[in-house]
Amino acid sequence: MYLIENPVLQRELLVNLRMTRAFVLLFLYQALLGVVVFFAWPDEEQLNLSGTGGESQRLGDLFFLGQYILASLMAPSFAAGTITGEKERRTYEMLLASPLRPSAIVFGKMVASLAHLAVLIIASLPIVMLCLPLGGLSPLELLAAYLGLVASVITFGSIGVACSSYFNRTAAALVVSYLLILPLTMLGALFWTALSNEGQLRLMLSVTVVPGIALAISTALFAVTSARLLHPPDVGSEGKDVVDLDQEAEQAVGLVIQRDQFPDKLFAPGKRETLLQDGSNPVYDKEIRSEIFSQGTLMLRLVIQISMLLAIPLMAACLYIWPQHAAWYISYVVIFNMLCGPVFSAGSVTSERERQTLDLLLTTTITPWQILWGKLAAGLRVSSVLTMFLLWPVLLACVMVASYWSNLTSVLAYVAVVLLTCLTTAVLALFCSVVFRKTSISLMTTYLVIVVMFCAPMAAIFFSDEFLAGKEVADYVDWFGVTSPFCTAFAIPLQVRSVSQMGVVPVVSVLGGWTYFGIYVCFTLAFNALLLVAMIWLFKMRWRVAR
Repeated sequence: MYLIENPVLQRELLVNLRMTRAFVLLFLYQALLGVVVFFAWPDEEQLNLSGTGGESQRLGDLFFLGQYILASLMAPSFAAGTITGEKERRTYEMLLASPLRPSAIVFGKMVASLAHLAVLIIASLPIVMLCLPLGGLSPLELLAAYLGLVASVITFGSIGVACSSYFNRTAAALVVSYLLILPLTMLGALFWTALSNEGQLRLMLSVTVVPGIALAISTALFAVTSARLLHPPDVGSEGKDVVDLDQEAEQAVGLVIQRDQFPDKLFAPGKRETLLQDGSNPVYDKEIRSEIFSQGTLMLRLVIQISMLLAIPLMAACLYIWPQHAAWYISYVVIFNMLCGPVFSAGSVTSERERQTLDLLLTTTITPWQILWGKLAAGLRVSSVLTMFLLWPVLLACVMVASYWSNLTSVLAYVAVVLLTCLTTAVLALFCSVVFRKTSISLMTTYLVIVVMFCAPMAAIFFSDEFLAGKEVADYVDWFGVTSPFCTAFAIPLQVRSVSQMGVVPVVSVLGGWTYFGIYVCFTLAFNALLLVAMIWLFKMRWRVAR
């Protein structure tokens, strides 16, 4: 019932592994690993087989960290929609009414969602084995790294399935899963890099401690999710397309959103009690007052609490104790907006298609520009206000820390980077919502493009510094960072006083300076303007067909 004769597992495996995206993703994954090995392969004609070489060790660490980060990004995308997908397809009650045990349903959903990642991890082994002849990396260390990777993937999948059981929408489950997985990913990466010179200790921890912690977390989440499906509080999801926010606030534990009080009303205005004024945008009013919060505020409350909890230690360390690392806190704020920003805009148009109300909307007297402006402004307002909750400590640090008094221009540049990130994530999500027909596909495509634009340049720069140092091509790789707010944040000139040296220490990247920041601003504005023009053109074409 759990493994061999589990219809849920069989059905999910057939659907997931036979999709076109499964084969395309496997091809791209293998091609990427092959390209990395090709360019990172040492130029020496003789291999060091004494076991003391460092090339294999560096390649092994690169492979593990790369796959670890990719697994943390892909696991929620496969797992967070396992149960919410049933709710969105109106098959949730039918599944619960079947003779299957809730634990068998959860087990089938979890194994099927992680099967694709397992295929990718196993398929990468032959390429990684090419690094062994270089010396410095033993097969036991490689197997231990993969054991820790598999344990981490199981934990990430368990978190995604558990979040999927608590929400009615895949987007909400996905963003909460990412926020919970983010600190675990950071801890794992820090653990692996900090013990890079302690091979035996890292081997022992990867074989014993890491799988033990992963087993404990996964078992606890599996039990909680199975118990929730045994006594589901959300049965009858068809009648809960709209949640009474006042009743939800009365039953909520912890943070409660008061829509009539500051600052909650900045991102969650109260219900309209008067008629809409002449000249107002009805699409914006509907989106900001009803559409975004129609499924309740549980996801919003969790996002605020988790993000603030993670921000407290980073805020203290990067802004007040070691102000020269302020760019790291800005990077955290950017990551937060990367995860949360697309959620409020990726379903703006696809939700109209899914409810079959898009044609009705297009036949009204509202122009395409008003529709797009209203949906963009509503999503951007919520995501930017939530992001500003994490940005205000930077402005507070300007008052409390004297090192920032001579760097006000740099602080304003940090704020500009965050604001431009908010704009980019919202516009890109809305564009994907216009192009695609399903919210889940729109959201995942948005995340994919954001990762390529924001994170891929960082990976390319790191790779060139490690394996292409001294080559001519390395001089051009740094310029790819103009598309990334992370690279731009570290490139902004910042001078602070060092406690150890009692002097002024500049914190500037290789290309550094305001030229790098200016190119980023111009590129971002041009990119967003191009997407807006494309959306207006697409809507006008659809408008002509509809009229």
